[in-house]
Amino acid sequence: MTTPFDAPEYRRLLRAARRSLERTGGDLTGSVSLGDPDDAERKAIIGITGQYRPGGTARLTVRLADLDRAVRETAGGGLAELLTELGGPLRDRPAELAARAGARETIVRSAINAFDEQWYREWLEALERDGTLTRLVNAGEQARVGEAVRVLAELAARRGPVLLPELAAAVTGDTKALNHGTVLSTLVLRALVSRAGSGRFDTAEARRELWDASGVVLDDLASRVLVLNLPAAGDGLGEWLAGAARRGVPFYVTLQQLTVMPVRVCVPVVHVCENPAVLRRAAADLGAAAGALLCTEGRPSTAFHQLATAVDGELRYHGDFDWPGIAIASSVMSRHGAAPWRMGAADYLAAARTEFVALAGIPRPTPWDPALADAMTATGKVVYEESVADTLIADLHRR
Repeated sequence: MTTPFDAPEYRRLLRAARRSLERTGGDLTGSVSLGDPDDAERKAIIGITGQYRPGGTARLTVRLADLDRAVRETAGGGLAELLTELGGPLRDRPAELAARAGARETIVRSAINAFDEQWYREWLEALERDGTLTRLVNAGEQARVGEAVRVLAELAARRGPVLLPELAAAVTGDTKALNHGTVLSTLVLRALVSRAGSGRFDTAEARRELWDASGVVLDDLASRVLVLNLPAAGDGLGEWLAGAARRGVPFYVTLQQLTVMPVRVCVPVVHVCENPAVLRRAAADLGAAAGALLCTEGRPSTAFHQLATAVDGELRYHGDFDWPGIAIASSVMSRHGAAPWRMGAADYLAAARTEFVALAGIPRPTPWDPALADAMTATGKVVYEESVADTLIADLHRR
């Protein structure tokens, strides 16, 4: 389209017209205006409107219908065609907004029935509420929500641990799709936080714990459990454990070993502690005379859970008397049917007399002994496992 409207005096006016048409989806019923027009712009607008505007006018207004008519009279095509020729296709922002809203609705509608659980609905609602779905749609990444739902479904269907790259490949065909920093990884981790009811994933340790709690292993060599005197049956690893037990020396077992060399532990009672200082003390004081002992080293790893399921005897658990320790104790007891090991209210009160560290954090229930949570809340002191090591070591002494 050959036109005089590509001259400098029309540029600001046409830019304003483009913004208006894009904002309204091409509506010509509105007006646009120029602030502080120069003399050339003033004369151009007089030519379009046929109305005289004196010099020095602070703002000049032009009806889009008048501008469209002037363009048609001069160039043959309308204002929309002129703007397309000079600056590229016009956007239809109302249509874009409607399309994005439709895409968001489609995502939610297709995903909403995957899990009939409150945490899942809250996850989807949060994605919609904080603009995540809109950002995904704008970036053409809306398919990632469906992939995240399939990851969650895959985890729900599995009965054993899975390596993160293996999980990613099973759902997407890409072993790196769930690596830290990817859109898919962030979506799934947000869902795992929602399912847990609390937590975060802003550190490597927090992410490991979230994945680990769902049976996802970031590194099967890094996932390990510390043991003492745990005789086991099985080629390779079972032989190593039996040899270490005969010598009374601590032994680290990795998830990779447990996967390729499964074992079976036939011991009537296996004690479990939270702090490696207790296991170290048992090895130093008792050696081979100590009973079988596992150590979670804080929050249990997937390797711990895998080995715990291989124990045919009774598990007895002891940990710190603080709220994180109570959470770990509750998890181990509920997941593996472990019995409490000196984890009652009487045990706590006897040890708390000499302790001075103040209890902090969110109180946790102690279903194996409801009086324990009450006693901890009332006393307000932390009892770390190391401070009652003498009593624990005495229990471990095999007479």
